[in-house]
Amino acid sequence: MQVLVVGAGVVGLGIARAVARAGHEVIVAEAESAIGTVTSARSSEVIHAGLYYPTNSLRAYHCVRSRRMLYAYCAARGVPHRKTGKLVVATDESEVARLDQILKQAQINGCENLAIIDAAAVKKLEPEVFCLAAMCSPETGIIDSHGYMLALRGEIEDHGGMIALNTRIERLAQVAAGWEVHFGAGETIMVDAVVNAAGLGAQQLAHATEGYPQERVPRLFFGKGSYFSYAGRPVFKRLIYPTPIHGGLGVHVVLDLGGRMRFGPDVEWVEQENYDVDPARALAFYDRIRRYWPGLPDNALIPDYAGIRPKISSQSEPQMDFIIDAPKDHGVPGLVMLFGIESPGLTSSLSIGEDVAGYLSS
Repeated sequence: MQVLVVGAGVVGLGIARAVARAGHEVIVAEAESAIGTVTSARSSEVIHAGLYYPTNSLRAYHCVRSRRMLYAYCAARGVPHRKTGKLVVATDESEVARLDQILKQAQINGCENLAIIDAAAVKKLEPEVFCLAAMCSPETGIIDSHGYMLALRGEIEDHGGMIALNTRIERLAQVAAGWEVHFGAGETIMVDAVVNAAGLGAQQLAHATEGYPQERVPRLFFGKGSYFSYAGRPVFKRLIYPTPIHGGLGVHVVLDLGGRMRFGPDVEWVEQENYDVDPARALAFYDRIRRYWPGLPDNALIPDYAGIRPKISSQSEPQMDFIIDAPKDHGVPGLVMLFGIESPGLTSSLSIGEDVAGYLSS
């Protein structure tokens, strides 16, 4: 079977790897000039444990399952990563109560080795943190996301797959022989199956897919998150997260493998793609960060980078789950549509890949 995967972000590459390993011929079409340059290049590079997600959601299932797979994959393929651990901190009494709720949900999700610790225990681990209590998640870590995507690409190519860069798909049409794929300048190819993992472009491609029920295409909302780097030496060894906020996980401490410390992301609902970081947003960052790190110096935050989450629920709605729309759901053979694959998409990529490959083979 010849399979076209649209989108060479981390999820598309994870799917293509699994499909290629299953013995199928794989082409990955990427509109940009390199792999993983949009959403996948603009994340926190965190390997999430799977703490927050609702019971029986795809986020919970794929994050916890894939996190275990991902650590093993990184070790086997030499992908730089580190299991740093994470503290979710409560800075007032209402947040302390929320820690208990997060712990219970995380345990339902199958997360391991969790504990709620008091302020004194936190101080021993991270002397600069202020909190009343914290939940410790030792299974959380960080990863070189580009190194990971290069490893996935290498494995795809080792199994005979191909990455086609600068290749934008204009239209998909279901025909008797499979799927007719239309590129620019009137060029077409035929494939047996298509996976739409186009991220921010998934809805546009779905609307250009003849035979796919259009009422199944969710709305797209842009959730922009900005990051600020810290001008001084890092003061934390672990990731430090506040209790979650609507639309995201709050402005947290982001560590990278090079030793830098950054903060982000916030949540800004925008109408179009724009990756500029507004320096004025630092004012709100200082206020949020100083709730758990009172020692943050003035003028220490420097605009760094921003990313756009492909959200499928609006600012006023509860956060929706991932959508992985397979032939068993929509009835169209040889077609899988993915929508709203944001955090924890990177962590979930290997598990999502295996499931999508299974949908195409069944």
